[in-house]
Amino acid sequence: MSAMHDYYRAPDRATATWRPNELRASHRPLPDAPEFDVVETKWVDPNGSLGSLVAVIKGVPYSNDLVETVTLYPPIDGRPATEDEWLALPEDSPYREGPEIEELPVSARDALAELDDARLPEVAQRWTIEPLSSFDESDDVLDLVKEFVTLARRAKESGQLLYCWWIPG
Repeated sequence: MSAMHDYYRAPDRATATWRPNELRASHRPLPDAPEFDVVETKWVDPNGSLGSLVAVIKGVPYSNDLVETVTLYPPIDGRPATEDEWLALPEDSPYREGPEIEELPVSARDALAELDDARLPEVAQRWTIEPLSSFDESDDVLDLVKEFVTLARRAKESGQLLYCWWIPG
């Protein structure tokens, strides 16, 4: 199974972490579920591949701290601290299996939201050749970049942040 990454916007952390085990992109949402505005991806992790997209947009070299996320789930304060605590975790613990929910920084949202439409093709092309890119020539990277930009613009206009819900693959 490959890693799934759902990027979405939410008005606050409580909404962003609503039922953390539920998919964010759902074709049949639950009656009490928030309606998430989602971009579904595989292998576009927030710190690596998405970080390299932000680097391309900003015209700066990629660095591990370019997109510094905040882990919302599973909670950092409950994370096992020792090897014995890790080994004692049940097999289905979110610390072992996921999902994880990360809050992206305002700077990443704004870099995406403020990207000039005229630069979209050039940014998409450059992103495909970045070392952290997992794309090949058959992928429609331009459409994915457009989806990220559109989501970020809606988030910024609404005063919301971007989040990433993901399951390790």
